[in-house]
Amino acid sequence: MLLGPPGAGKGTQAGQIVKKLKIPSVSSGDLFRDHERRKTSLGLLAQTYMNKGILVPDDITTKMIIGWISQYGNKGNFLLDGFPRTLAQATSLDESLDKNNNIDRAFYIKVSEDVLVKRLSTRLICVSCQTPHTSARDKIKESNKCVMCNGILYQRKDDKPKAVCARIREYMNKTSPLIEYYANSSILKEVNGENPVPKVTQLIIDSL
Repeated sequence: MLLGPPGAGKGTQAGQIVKKLKIPSVSSGDLFRDHERRKTSLGLLAQTYMNKGILVPDDITTKMIIGWISQYGNKGNFLLDGFPRTLAQATSLDESLDKNNNIDRAFYIKVSEDVLVKRLSTRLICVSCQTPHTSARDKIKESNKCVMCNGILYQRKDDKPKAVCARIREYMNKTSPLIEYYANSSILKEVNGENPVPKVTQLIIDSL
Protein backbone atom coordinates (compact mmCIF):
# COMPACT_ATOMS: atom_id res chain seq x y z
CA MET A 1 0.00 0.00 0.00
CA LEU A 2 1.00 3.62 -0.55
CA LEU A 3 0.49 6.06 2.31
CA GLY A 4 1.07 9.81 2.40
CA PRO A 5 -0.68 13.18 2.50
CA PRO A 6 -2.69 14.62 -0.42
CA GLY A 7 -0.25 15.64 -3.15
CA ALA A 8 2.54 13.27 -2.06
CA GLY A 9 2.45 11.54 -5.44
CA LYS A 10 0.72 8.31 -4.47
CA GLY A 11 -1.30 8.18 -7.70
CA THR A 12 1.75 8.84 -9.86
CA GLN A 13 3.77 6.15 -8.11
CA ALA A 14 0.87 3.69 -8.24
CA GLY A 15 0.76 4.11 -12.02
CA GLN A 16 4.47 3.37 -12.34
CA ILE A 17 4.38 0.36 -10.02
CA VAL A 18 1.38 -1.14 -11.80
CA LYS A 19 3.20 -0.95 -15.12
CA LYS A 20 6.31 -2.63 -13.75
CA LEU A 21 4.65 -5.35 -11.65
CA LYS A 22 1.49 -5.83 -13.75
CA ILE A 23 -0.86 -5.95 -10.78
CA PRO A 24 -4.26 -4.31 -10.20
CA SER A 25 -4.44 -1.15 -8.10
CA VAL A 26 -7.16 1.03 -6.67
CA SER A 27 -7.36 4.54 -5.24
CA SER A 28 -10.11 5.49 -2.83
CA GLY A 29 -10.38 8.81 -4.67
CA ASP A 30 -10.88 7.04 -8.00
CA LEU A 31 -13.54 4.85 -6.42
CA PHE A 32 -15.30 7.92 -5.02
CA ARG A 33 -15.35 9.59 -8.44
CA ASP A 34 -16.46 6.37 -10.15
CA HIS A 35 -19.37 6.02 -7.73
CA GLU A 36 -20.16 9.70 -8.20
CA ARG A 37 -20.26 9.35 -12.02
CA ARG A 38 -22.57 6.36 -11.66
CA LYS A 39 -24.62 8.33 -9.12
CA THR A 40 -24.60 5.53 -6.55
CA SER A 41 -25.82 6.37 -3.06
CA LEU A 42 -22.29 5.91 -1.69
CA GLY A 43 -20.82 8.18 -4.37
CA LEU A 44 -23.24 11.03 -3.78
CA LEU A 45 -22.68 10.83 -0.04
CA ALA A 46 -18.90 10.79 -0.41
CA GLN A 47 -18.97 13.85 -2.67
CA THR A 48 -20.55 16.02 0.01
CA TYR A 49 -17.44 15.47 2.15
CA MET A 50 -14.89 15.76 -0.68
CA ASN A 51 -16.22 19.17 -1.77
CA LYS A 52 -15.52 20.49 1.72
CA GLY A 53 -11.97 19.09 1.78
CA ILE A 54 -12.94 16.64 4.53
CA LEU A 55 -12.03 12.95 4.58
CA VAL A 56 -14.92 10.66 3.68
CA PRO A 57 -16.16 8.71 6.75
CA ASP A 58 -14.61 5.29 7.36
CA ASP A 59 -17.70 3.20 6.76
CA ILE A 60 -18.29 4.65 3.27
CA THR A 61 -14.66 4.30 2.19
CA THR A 62 -14.23 0.80 3.59
CA LYS A 63 -17.35 -0.51 1.85
CA MET A 64 -16.03 0.72 -1.51
CA ILE A 65 -12.51 -0.67 -1.01
CA ILE A 66 -13.54 -4.08 0.33
CA GLY A 67 -15.94 -4.43 -2.58
CA TRP A 68 -13.11 -3.73 -5.03
CA ILE A 69 -10.72 -6.19 -3.33
CA SER A 70 -13.40 -8.89 -3.41
CA GLN A 71 -13.83 -8.37 -7.15
CA TYR A 72 -10.29 -7.68 -8.38
CA GLY A 73 -7.79 -8.55 -5.66
CA ASN A 74 -8.63 -12.15 -4.89
CA LYS A 75 -5.69 -13.54 -6.90
CA GLY A 76 -3.30 -12.40 -4.23
CA ASN A 77 -1.48 -9.37 -5.66
CA PHE A 78 -2.80 -5.82 -5.58
CA LEU A 79 -1.82 -2.27 -4.70
CA LEU A 80 -3.83 0.08 -2.49
CA ASP A 81 -3.26 3.75 -3.31
CA GLY A 82 -3.98 5.99 -0.31
CA PHE A 83 -6.00 3.45 1.66
CA PRO A 84 -6.36 3.00 4.58
CA ARG A 85 -6.46 6.58 5.90
CA THR A 86 -7.46 5.93 9.50
CA LEU A 87 -6.77 3.30 12.16
CA ALA A 88 -10.38 2.13 11.92
CA GLN A 89 -9.95 1.49 8.19
CA ALA A 90 -6.65 -0.31 8.82
CA THR A 91 -8.11 -2.69 11.38
CA SER A 92 -11.15 -3.30 9.18
CA LEU A 93 -8.84 -4.12 6.27
CA ASP A 94 -6.77 -6.52 8.38
CA GLU A 95 -9.91 -8.31 9.50
CA SER A 96 -11.22 -8.65 5.94
CA LEU A 97 -8.05 -10.07 4.37
CA ASP A 98 -6.84 -13.65 4.60
CA LYS A 99 -4.14 -13.94 7.29
CA ASN A 100 -1.88 -15.72 4.80
CA ASN A 101 -2.35 -13.03 2.18
CA ASN A 102 -2.29 -9.77 4.12
CA ILE A 103 -0.50 -6.51 3.28
CA ASP A 104 3.25 -7.21 3.24
CA ARG A 105 4.61 -3.68 2.67
CA ALA A 106 3.37 -0.17 3.40
CA PHE A 107 5.24 2.75 1.82
CA TYR A 108 4.99 6.19 3.42
CA ILE A 109 5.75 8.89 0.84
CA LYS A 110 6.89 11.86 2.92
CA VAL A 111 6.57 15.44 1.56
CA SER A 112 6.70 18.79 3.36
CA GLU A 113 3.50 20.86 3.74
CA ASP A 114 4.79 23.78 1.64
CA VAL A 115 5.49 21.48 -1.28
CA LEU A 116 2.10 19.78 -0.92
CA VAL A 117 0.16 23.07 -1.08
CA LYS A 118 2.11 24.20 -4.14
CA ARG A 119 1.60 20.90 -5.93
CA LEU A 120 -2.12 20.61 -5.30
CA SER A 121 -3.16 24.23 -5.84
CA THR A 122 -1.55 24.17 -9.31
CA ARG A 123 -2.68 20.67 -10.28
CA LEU A 124 -5.00 19.93 -13.19
CA ILE A 125 -6.68 16.55 -13.77
CA CYS A 126 -7.73 14.93 -17.04
CA VAL A 127 -11.47 14.36 -17.12
CA SER A 128 -10.99 11.23 -19.25
CA CYS A 129 -7.99 9.31 -17.85
CA GLN A 130 -7.59 11.14 -14.51
CA THR A 131 -3.87 11.80 -15.17
CA PRO A 132 -2.61 14.67 -12.95
CA HIS A 133 -0.69 17.57 -14.53
CA THR A 134 1.34 19.75 -12.18
CA SER A 135 4.84 20.74 -13.31
CA ALA A 136 3.69 21.07 -16.93
CA ARG A 137 0.70 23.30 -16.11
CA ASP A 138 2.14 26.47 -17.69
CA LYS A 139 2.93 24.59 -20.89
CA ILE A 140 -0.53 23.11 -21.29
CA LYS A 141 -2.51 26.05 -19.89
CA GLU A 142 -3.46 27.43 -23.32
CA SER A 143 -4.45 24.11 -24.89
CA ASN A 144 -6.06 22.74 -21.70
CA LYS A 145 -5.49 19.24 -23.09
CA CYS A 146 -4.08 16.12 -21.41
CA VAL A 147 -0.61 15.11 -22.62
CA MET A 148 -1.60 11.42 -22.34
CA CYS A 149 -4.98 11.18 -24.06
CA ASN A 150 -5.77 14.73 -25.23
CA GLY A 151 -8.70 14.91 -22.82
CA ILE A 152 -9.94 18.14 -21.23
CA LEU A 153 -8.20 19.24 -18.02
CA TYR A 154 -9.94 20.63 -14.94
CA GLN A 155 -9.14 21.59 -11.36
CA ARG A 156 -10.82 19.50 -8.69
CA LYS A 157 -12.87 21.46 -6.14
CA ASP A 158 -10.80 19.95 -3.32
CA ASP A 159 -7.58 21.21 -4.98
CA LYS A 160 -8.47 24.85 -4.32
CA PRO A 161 -5.95 26.40 -1.84
CA LYS A 162 -8.44 26.64 1.03
CA ALA A 163 -9.62 23.05 0.59
CA VAL A 164 -6.00 21.85 0.22
CA CYS A 165 -5.07 23.24 3.63
CA ALA A 166 -8.16 21.62 5.15
CA ARG A 167 -7.23 18.26 3.59
CA ILE A 168 -3.70 18.44 4.99
CA ARG A 169 -5.02 19.24 8.47
CA GLU A 170 -7.43 16.31 8.23
CA TYR A 171 -4.56 14.07 7.17
CA MET A 172 -2.37 15.12 10.10
CA ASN A 173 -5.23 14.58 12.55
CA LYS A 174 -6.57 11.26 11.28
CA THR A 175 -3.98 9.57 9.08
CA SER A 176 -0.63 10.20 10.75
CA PRO A 177 -1.26 7.51 13.42
CA LEU A 178 -1.17 4.94 10.61
CA ILE A 179 2.57 5.51 10.24
CA GLU A 180 3.13 4.25 13.78
CA TYR A 181 0.59 1.44 13.30
CA TYR A 182 2.42 -0.05 10.31
CA ALA A 183 5.85 0.69 11.76
CA ASN A 184 4.89 -1.45 14.75
CA SER A 185 3.91 -4.19 12.29
CA SER A 186 7.43 -4.01 10.77
CA ILE A 187 6.10 -3.49 7.24
CA LEU A 188 6.57 0.30 6.91
CA LYS A 189 9.13 1.83 4.56
CA GLU A 190 9.57 5.64 4.42
CA VAL A 191 10.40 7.23 1.06
CA ASN A 192 11.32 10.87 0.37
CA GLY A 193 8.55 12.01 -1.97
CA GLU A 194 10.38 15.22 -2.87
CA ASN A 195 12.85 13.23 -4.98
CA PRO A 196 12.27 13.10 -8.76
CA VAL A 197 9.44 10.73 -9.70
CA PRO A 198 11.74 8.06 -11.29
CA LYS A 199 13.91 7.93 -8.17
CA VAL A 200 10.91 7.50 -5.86
CA THR A 201 9.65 4.69 -8.09
CA GLN A 202 13.02 2.96 -8.06
CA LEU A 203 13.29 3.18 -4.27
CA ILE A 204 9.90 1.49 -3.94
CA ILE A 205 10.66 -1.22 -6.52
CA ASP A 206 14.05 -1.93 -4.94
CA SER A 207 12.39 -2.36 -1.55
CA LEU A 208 9.80 -4.75 -2.97
